[in-house]
Amino acid sequence: MEINNIALTDFRAVTALDEAGSFRAAATALGISPSALSRQITGLEARLGTRLFDRDTRNVAVTVSGRIFAGIARRVLNTAEDGMAEFEAHVSARRGRLTIAGLPSVTQGLLPGLLQTFTAAHPEVDLRIIDALSGGVIEAVESGVADLGFTAGTLSTRSRLDFQPIMNNEFVAVGHPGGPLSQMRPYAWSEIVAMPFIAMAEGTSVRELIDAACLRIGASLSPRFEVAHLATAGALVAAGLGVTALPTLTLPVTNTGDLVRREIADFGAKRRIGLVRRGGRTLSPAAAAFIQIVRSGVARDPSDR
Repeated sequence: MEINNIALTDFRAVTALDEAGSFRAAATALGISPSALSRQITGLEARLGTRLFDRDTRNVAVTVSGRIFAGIARRVLNTAEDGMAEFEAHVSARRGRLTIAGLPSVTQGLLPGLLQTFTAAHPEVDLRIIDALSGGVIEAVESGVADLGFTAGTLSTRSRLDFQPIMNNEFVAVGHPGGPLSQMRPYAWSEIVAMPFIAMAEGTSVRELIDAACLRIGASLSPRFEVAHLATAGALVAAGLGVTALPTLTLPVTNTGDLVRREIADFGAKRRIGLVRRGGRTLSPAAAAFIQIVRSGVARDPSDR
């Protein structure tokens, strides 16, 4: 018995002939000629080593073996159809799983709006969000734990990731309403760093740009406080303990609703937010669909327009 040579077309031929009861009607349903169907059934019987249908010039009757094979054929075809439907749903991004890693400022300030659009178009895709600092985002994407990541700045030339810039994020000074930023005007960077300053910890993308801005004007930064989390920086500013400078995308994370925001006249840089993915790897359909939404849905700062 040569079962390895049995194809889905053989299963379809048997079920069609079993249901139609004649070669002409079955052949019409399959879109082939009666003689081609007869040759296919004969060849299949030869490979199976048993007769599936008794036939003469006028009649066709399924044998016991043919009835059993027809039942198996229907199960195989149903399983194949279900499998292909599942695969088509995957390819069309109707179903699947998508894991996105991102900086907290991105996952809270930018991602919710993008996910609203994505989930409306792809409601059956399961989503997982990983909040991490830049190093954690890169590690998650490099290791394959995350399909995509949002991070700031640029990547090392040794990185195996592709970085696609999507927006530039402007820095603003943030202070208590009754504090040193109470005047409604732009402030020079030299003025701000001379105030009691609350800085993000070294190694963060925000701190790297703060240090670079100080270097450009030849000033040294002596923070009154150094913190690891944006929310902590916002809480210290709200307590009147100092001022800080942050990208606008981070402000929802710091809960700065009652604080004042002032333009920095000469900060000289913007935080570049980008999408990272593994280089040379084909994206899943869900990830590709999400990237399309990012490309069409992310707006730059008003100052960039």
